[in-house]
Amino acid sequence: MGGKSFRLSVLTLGVLLLAAASQGAEPLPSCEAVRKVFQLRRLGPLGGVPEFPRAGVDLQVCTSKNPTCCTKRMEERYQTAAKQDMHQVLQTSSATLKFLISRNAAAFQETFEMLIRLAENYTNTLFCSAYRTMAAEATVHVQEFFTDVGLFLFGTDISTEEFVNRFFDTLFPVVYNHVINPGPTDISLEYAECLRAARRDIRPFGSIPKKAVGQMGRSLLPSRTFLQALNLGIEVINTTDHLRFSKDCSRALLRMQYCPHCQGLTLSKPCMGYCLNIIRGCLADVAEVDLHWREYIQSLEELSRALSGAHGIEHVLLNFHSLVHDALVQARINGPELSEQVNKICGPPVRKPKQSPGCSFDQNKDNQGLKMFSRDSEETLTNRRKEFISHLRLYRAFYGSLADQLCGNELAAADGLPCWNGEDVVRSYTHRVVGTGIKAQSANPEVKVKGTDPVISQIIDKLKHVIQLLQGKSFPKQDKWDLQQAGSGGGVDEEISGDCDDEDGCGGSGSGEFKRVLKITDRMPDKTNLSDVKQIHQTNNGSTLDTTGAGCTAMADYMTFMLISLVILFLSLW
Repeated sequence: MGGKSFRLSVLTLGVLLLAAASQGAEPLPSCEAVRKVFQLRRLGPLGGVPEFPRAGVDLQVCTSKNPTCCTKRMEERYQTAAKQDMHQVLQTSSATLKFLISRNAAAFQETFEMLIRLAENYTNTLFCSAYRTMAAEATVHVQEFFTDVGLFLFGTDISTEEFVNRFFDTLFPVVYNHVINPGPTDISLEYAECLRAARRDIRPFGSIPKKAVGQMGRSLLPSRTFLQALNLGIEVINTTDHLRFSKDCSRALLRMQYCPHCQGLTLSKPCMGYCLNIIRGCLADVAEVDLHWREYIQSLEELSRALSGAHGIEHVLLNFHSLVHDALVQARINGPELSEQVNKICGPPVRKPKQSPGCSFDQNKDNQGLKMFSRDSEETLTNRRKEFISHLRLYRAFYGSLADQLCGNELAAADGLPCWNGEDVVRSYTHRVVGTGIKAQSANPEVKVKGTDPVISQIIDKLKHVIQLLQGKSFPKQDKWDLQQAGSGGGVDEEISGDCDDEDGCGGSGSGEFKRVLKITDRMPDKTNLSDVKQIHQTNNGSTLDTTGAGCTAMADYMTFMLISLVILFLSLW
């Protein structure tokens, strides 16, 4: 009886323990969380997502011994989403850099366009003020010249030497007709063509055309290369933003980002080491851009420094009218000798009825209402370049550290938190973490990297080419440029250098350089009338030429407006 009672007690205890155990066990999980995320991300129809875990025998990447909430169709959609997510992260990481370069490229191009227009108007005003009878004819050639300047600066394949010489070729018949050998009638078209063809042999303007060729080439070519380099920088970023991922990389991204969902782990993040291995493997080609990108930024910085002062496009373009003035003075001084040379080559002048109109601008045009803001500092093209380079320098290591930035800022779990290692949620990732670049990926346990992406190879070749241009020998050294600019003594050819004196209204110091600083001043008169400023050019015989140019008021107003607009553009864009 006692034994029977003992056996009953043991049986009762076993039933109670079994009941307790069954009450404490977790019920089979559903796929509700997975369905919500799938629907929220709009990855596909919700009907294709299981409500409860199932055997995943058809899965190729997100395989597991346990039941899964994924189907083969879901895995395919997750694959597409993983690549899209990665492209989005790449674009987000480069957005600030891309905006920095594209904004400044647009700003520099617009600034160059305004400088060209200003320089053209300065040159036209020279003819309007001092050589009114030939102004209408000359301004046609001035316009053609500055059109060529813009075409070259913005990428057209033309020669600076060619269009500078063409300008002086076409200017010579006009100068001959109105300055060297003026008459009651104009020279014929045939005679003008003979003069144009003979200009380089006769050399009526001395060494001025050669000097203009040198200055334009040394100024425009670096500025053109600078713009081209900025546009290439944008192209590099666009290329890496839309990188084509290999099949192995795509599978690794899927495993890292969405395979946890198949196990219901929708909130888990990859371990840092696991993330680095996958992203460094996927971006192995991009990491190869790093060395060339650093050199690209360094070369841009060096070129930017070389563009200052006499090398700068601002200095050369805004002083071009001074070179033209000196060329005209040269021709006027040597008029008798030039006439003899012309008669030997082209014969005596053949003339036709005079048709040359005088200089006429709309003098009744209202002055622009200009309001200036008080500033303590000057905003110049050089300062703009310096500030741009200083910001760009912060991105020298952008491509070398891109994988680390993506994992550290966007993708991976924080240190010390449970994380996904590709198979399960763990405390830490135990595999080796490889370095960056293609060579380092041979030991990558997560991604197999085969060969080099031809698109990345092509963009690296473009970077190498533009670096060579930025470092090209065609850009002058400081001492070489100074020697060319500092000639003294000798005849008229050497003495006429395109500079002007303080009496010419150029301002500046005794060096005579025509310095126009784009400056914000604290005071501006209600009406701007530059016709009150006299430009007095002194010739070798001691006489002076008054170039007041009262008829150019509207043009002078326009020039002033353009100059101030350039300053406001700098400030608004920055």
